[in-house]
Amino acid sequence: MTHALADMRRDYTRDGLTEALAPAEPFALFHQWFAEAVKTEQVPVEANAMTLATVDEDGRPHCRILLLKGLDEAGFTFFTNYDSDKGRQLAARPFAAMTFFWPTLERQVRIEGRVVKVSAQESDAYFRVRPLGSRLGAWASPQSQVIAGREELEGLLKNTEARFSDTQPHCPEHWGGYRLLPERIEFWQGRASRLHDRLDYRLEEAGWTRRRLAP
Repeated sequence: MTHALADMRRDYTRDGLTEALAPAEPFALFHQWFAEAVKTEQVPVEANAMTLATVDEDGRPHCRILLLKGLDEAGFTFFTNYDSDKGRQLAARPFAAMTFFWPTLERQVRIEGRVVKVSAQESDAYFRVRPLGSRLGAWASPQSQVIAGREELEGLLKNTEARFSDTQPHCPEHWGGYRLLPERIEFWQGRASRLHDRLDYRLEEAGWTRRRLAP
């Protein structure tokens, strides 16, 4: 097994990332890369899937895959249960990191910054456009809590369906959005011989600065 893992490699030759191709601020480049990922990546890869890393009160890191649901120059928005593990971690330490990986394009984007809750109005607006099953699930699931088995979860869902049988489920208080306010965005483009391109943007008092990092 060790030998087999050592032999697993792929040479990246699809594209390059030079300073001449990169704008002075990172959002335009992210929008461009994201649009290309939406067109290029194939199912089951979701272009808006990203790894979210948080840290708990003991300084231990935690990672999971989430879906990006909002993007503008204010930041990167996702939604979840505020009482989940990630919600409690963000309450204790409101900083996080995101990583997007688009294998077909041989690209990766890393984003780091402070995290804040979005407004209740923004959470309500997104909750209303979710599929009914997802809205019911947000009410039914005690996310991150220990449950006895699948049967308990299905029972909670049945109770929730009965509760909202005559009305549309509204956004629960324990559920909503977070926005990561980026302080650093790194764009990684795979290159041959592991000599990858890495352009690193940092938010300074005067605005965004850009520098190249060694691979």
